[in-house]
Amino acid sequence: QVQLVESGGGLVQAGGSLRLSCAASGRTFSTYGMGWFRQTPGKEREFVGAISWSGGTNYADYVKGRFTISRDNAKRTVFLQMDSLKPEDTAVYYCAARPPSGSGRYDVEYAYQYWGQGTQVTVSS
Repeated sequence: QVQLVESGGGLVQAGGSLRLSCAASGRTFSTYGMGWFRQTPGKEREFVGAISWSGGTNYADYVKGRFTISRDNAKRTVFLQMDSLKPEDTAVYYCAARPPSGSGRYDVEYAYQYWGQGTQVTVSS
C-alpha cells in the first residue's frame, strides 16, 4: 500500500515557477515508478511526466523543457519543478505511483495504482 500526498500548489504569475512535492508512505516506494498528471474542469486527466524507479524521466511535449521531475527515495518524495509557467498550465496536479510489475506504459492513467488527492495550480496572465 502506498499513500501519496501532494503539496506546493498555489497561485503564480505567468512566467513564474512552482515546485510541487509528493510525499509517499510505504517501504516499497523506491521500486515504484512515479507520474504526474493534471486535470482541468470538463477535461480528462492528462499526462505531464514520469520518473522511473532508477530516475529516468519522460515528459509530455507541452511541458518538455519547462518542467522537471526528480525523486528522493530516501525521503520518499517526488518533485515536479515547473518553470516558465503559462496560464494553460492551470489545473489540479496529481501524483501517482506505478508498480514495478506494470505494463511498462507510463503515460496512461491505468498504469498507476495509487493516486494523491491533487493540488491546485493557478497561473495568472
